[in-house]
Amino acid sequence: MKQVSATNARSQLFDLIEQAGKPGSVISITHRDLPDVVLMSYDEFEGWIETMEILSNPSLVDQIQNGLKEISSGKKTSLATIKKKLKM
Repeated sequence: MKQVSATNARSQLFDLIEQAGKPGSVISITHRDLPDVVLMSYDEFEGWIETMEILSNPSLVDQIQNGLKEISSGKKTSLATIKKKLKM
């Protein structure tokens, strides 16, 4: 993670925006004794929000964990079977 002071961020803002727009890139901006802020792409931010929403829903977490257990135990369903069940 790149870290830059608020003073430097002000003079490099457009370059930092371009850098933060790249997948996986996060820039921490520091200002005196205040907590850091983070500059990241909107897509990256949306991904974080979606992940937090999923993790805050116990039912979804249980479904994900059950699916992972089924995969690791070798229990699999073909795409054709799923399509048939969904009438696709």
